[in-house]
Amino acid sequence: MTTDGGGPMGATALGAALDALAATAGAVGVSALAARTEGERLAAAVAESSPGAPTDWLTATARPTATGFQQFFDAAVAARRWRNAPTDLLDELISNASPGAARYAEALAAVVDAAAALGDPSISAIAAAEGTKAVHRSAVAGRGRATSSSTAHPLPTTPHLHAGSTPEGDLTGKAAGSEVSTSSTTDEPDVPERTLEELLAELDDLTGLTRVKDEIHRQTELLRIERLRTEAGLTSPTLTRHLVFVGNPGTGKTTVGRLVAGIYRALGLLDKGHLVEVDRSELVAGYLGQTAEKTTAVVQRALGGVLFIDEAYALAEDQYGREAVDTLVKDMEDHRDDLVVIVAGYPGPMARFVSTNPGLESRFSRTITFEDYSGDELRQIFESMARGADFEPEPATLERFDRLAADQERDEGFGNGRWARNVLDSAIARHAWRLRDVERPTLDQLRTLVPEDLEDVVDIGTDSGATP
Repeated sequence: MTTDGGGPMGATALGAALDALAATAGAVGVSALAARTEGERLAAAVAESSPGAPTDWLTATARPTATGFQQFFDAAVAARRWRNAPTDLLDELISNASPGAARYAEALAAVVDAAAALGDPSISAIAAAEGTKAVHRSAVAGRGRATSSSTAHPLPTTPHLHAGSTPEGDLTGKAAGSEVSTSSTTDEPDVPERTLEELLAELDDLTGLTRVKDEIHRQTELLRIERLRTEAGLTSPTLTRHLVFVGNPGTGKTTVGRLVAGIYRALGLLDKGHLVEVDRSELVAGYLGQTAEKTTAVVQRALGGVLFIDEAYALAEDQYGREAVDTLVKDMEDHRDDLVVIVAGYPGPMARFVSTNPGLESRFSRTITFEDYSGDELRQIFESMARGADFEPEPATLERFDRLAADQERDEGFGNGRWARNVLDSAIARHAWRLRDVERPTLDQLRTLVPEDLEDVVDIGTDSGATP
């Protein structure tokens, strides 16, 4: 029996953490069942990269090993966004100013701790888990600072990204790298109305994305002139407003999608201008017939705004996904004046996905390509995110980051801004470990990231003086 993390002991620890999460949820007024499901998904996302973790996770969640591996990966995909943003239930507690939000965040942190020990985790996986815990804890702390002026000098925290905010870009207004889902069990938030000029200025202020910016400006002018021609009583071609975004992860697709929603609202094409982001798991049900209802319910949430479907090509995998596509095509026709759909994913699979249904081909005639960030752009994103989180990288730290970025293989699936976000999360975890023996760090020590914080130079799970 393993006693230091993975195997039966790791599964037992996760099972106990999930039980505690459900109990905490009941105590703070949240559905215990919903909380357990959320915890299971978060655990899968945290442990996704650790060899052997799926078996431990299946044991902890009482699922059959023989048939459950797909459930592990489905759960991980559904919860990846929570590695960098608070879970839906925590966000709901925070939004309602619930006094139980901090207790629930701590229970989630315990789930993350247990998940990080599943299988055979690497030092990077453990460090990333520390970043995930910081995100959930600081989400509560951040709301507390926003509603109270009694805290004179709060310690720096990893920023909290609320539903409806611009992922990573909110930190400085310039970085658009890491995409975060805004789907929620609650009603969609009201989006403050902004002018077309403000939205286009924010688009232009994003790091990189030159071709994307040009395409969005062209689309904006095309739709603006079409509206003016219609108002003047002139004949205008019916232009599709739906878009295909293709590119690797972390290239700002969700960020730009949210800006598109606001731009369409500013043009008078949408009433609300909010963005609802979903993936296959939120559209497809377990039985034929239920998928249509599930998809239509999501469409109803998105009316007046943009429905953003990430990794949309997953809907072409089986009959359940095809039912979702057929329903979506019908709903797009029924709500042609108050719904815009953006489908996103890798270039090759997205081209095949659009071609699988004539209704999709006719409605998605414009594709916008998001290119990978250059090394300089990744550095800008990393630096702005770090400073937004109240950290200051030394010049040598930025040079070390440049070398790490240069060594990254830029194949399909490269994380781009999401990779930069993960590097920062791991650096924050190593920074904390580096100061473990400093009882009262100075402000400079609390803020400064040194080059060693970007490398696996210590084993976070082992005391520095321990005997191997």
